Amino acid sequence: MAKMKKPKVISKGAKVRKKAPADAGAKAPITADMKIGEAVGRYPQIARVFLQHGLFCVGCGAAAFESIEQGAMAHGIALGPLLADLNKAAKAKQ
Repeated sequence: MAKMKKPKVISKGAKVRKKAPADAGAKAPITADMKIGEAVGRYPQIARVFLQHGLFCVGCGAAAFESIEQGAMAHGIALGPLLADLNKAAKAKQ
């Protein structure tokens, strides 16, 4: 009969470390539901893309609460090309 391993006992109050996912440091792509301020915070180089598309929300207070999709809709900007250009710029080096 094979010996079974004894389970580890963790004392009360001990810190348990969970292994971080392999992609924990990787940045997520820019999506339509991402807040404008969050996207610019992660990828500062994309601010110029918003301006090129006529979306000047980068510097306004609504950027913290408004998604890229909401901003595009409010300003009559096509979402698909905007997202494509934002993701292209996000991948580029600063």
